[in-house]
Amino acid sequence: MSRSDLPGPGVHALSSLAAGARGRIFRVTRDLTGRTERLAALGVTAGATVRLLQTFPGIVFECDQTELAVERMVARSIFVELDV
Repeated sequence: MSRSDLPGPGVHALSSLAAGARGRIFRVTRDLTGRTERLAALGVTAGATVRLLQTFPGIVFECDQTELAVERMVARSIFVELDV
């Protein structure tokens, strides 16, 4: 990961946010499982708007009008720049 890929102030993993948080996806961390590509096919890409709906028992969020449920491990790979 280069320095330009590091999250800046106001950027947090989706898994660390409270229900009701809103923002835009800053980055989705790539891995070897193809998860990034599957998320991208669902619209979870940099610049997409997100709203966290639920944090327990799973992470449920809205991404550009599509409601998605993901495991906490997946939510750790989605970084969000919060709205102020």
